[in-house]
Amino acid sequence: MPAIPYVNGLKFSLGFAREGYEYIYNTCHKYQTEIFKTNVLLNDVICLTGEEATKLFYDTTKFERRKAIPKPIQKTLLGENGVQTLDAEKHKQRKAMFMSVMSPESISRFKAILSEHWRRYIIKWENTEKVVLFKEAQEILCKSACAWAGVPLPDREVRSRADDFVGMVDAFGTIGIRHWKGRAARSRTEEWITNIIQDVRQGKSTPFPGSPLSVVANANELNTHMAAVELINLTRPIVAISYYIAFIAHALYHHPECHQSLLMHDEGYLENFTHEVRRYYPFGPITGARVKEDFEWKGYPFKKGTLVFLDIYGTNRDRRVWSNPSTFNPERFKVWNKSAFNFIPQGGGGHMAGHRCAGEQITIETMKISTNYLANYIGYNVPEQDMTIDLTRIPTYPKSGFIIDHITVKDYSLNETNVTV
Repeated sequence: MPAIPYVNGLKFSLGFAREGYEYIYNTCHKYQTEIFKTNVLLNDVICLTGEEATKLFYDTTKFERRKAIPKPIQKTLLGENGVQTLDAEKHKQRKAMFMSVMSPESISRFKAILSEHWRRYIIKWENTEKVVLFKEAQEILCKSACAWAGVPLPDREVRSRADDFVGMVDAFGTIGIRHWKGRAARSRTEEWITNIIQDVRQGKSTPFPGSPLSVVANANELNTHMAAVELINLTRPIVAISYYIAFIAHALYHHPECHQSLLMHDEGYLENFTHEVRRYYPFGPITGARVKEDFEWKGYPFKKGTLVFLDIYGTNRDRRVWSNPSTFNPERFKVWNKSAFNFIPQGGGGHMAGHRCAGEQITIETMKISTNYLANYIGYNVPEQDMTIDLTRIPTYPKSGFIIDHITVKDYSLNETNVTV
């Protein structure tokens, strides 16, 4: 039986702090392995990277999420006891509720709402000296997510609610002030959404049939607080796509050949560009699970209860799958085999019963719509700024937030309002 390569816990912690997103993959590459063992806070941890490791990690007969997600992440990003922490039949039932609001009709409704908000903001930007795209995208997505979900959102609250949604995301994987800001943001958001759920359950308001608010509020198996947690898990991830929108702008600026291709309105290229942004740019670094029962994989022992980290960032840049992985190239997706295990920006495996993100299709459609508006419907200048993407900051984004100015509307059909939002 081969021994799993071991990295001292202090060395792991220092290396992760120094290299961030790249650390696990770099370590595996250094030791020519797809697996190594370490120690984090006195707990044994196994780190995995790559397609075969991903197939193993998403085998629910071998791994469970119970007690795998640290409480600090539940108290900020995910909410306590949300769908991401469940296993077996409980997870299957909760995931079915999530997938019920991801129907083609529901996603089409969301796309129409999102497009309308993009139009309104672009028209506003034409009379604005400069725009920090990362911040403005948060508002667009917050308004769109709430309108789609059926959550009332007065205009005066848009900025503060968007800040809280992003604050929960920004607290992921950190300690200190960002963590405590994230906890405060979650408390405010849960109180807000809990009151909305109560109004529906008490008959004071009637949401759009089939909307996330309607589905979650009418889920009798969820108490009011748990319903609020899960409704946030349907809306917060949409606002988090603002990170990807900043990356889209970054890619368009640094790869003008992509911008030119997008001007051709090629739907296939647009989707490939969207996938490449999700593959190339950093968002989630790792995900975790625990071993259910002792087993061996490739001769390596996995002991019950051991915490296992799967390397998301490194798997998406695995040299064994992706040629020239450090090069931004949307054309690579023309020949991608559509594996559910080698491209995992939002988890691996299947959507319906597994732990792959229920809202992945909404993410893709949001990015496609946003790319199309930025590439085809407005002109803008990109002033000098610091666009550094710090891979030791989790989650990260261009440091400036991506500033644009001298914005002009290229298509005045944007002034036509077609959707009530």
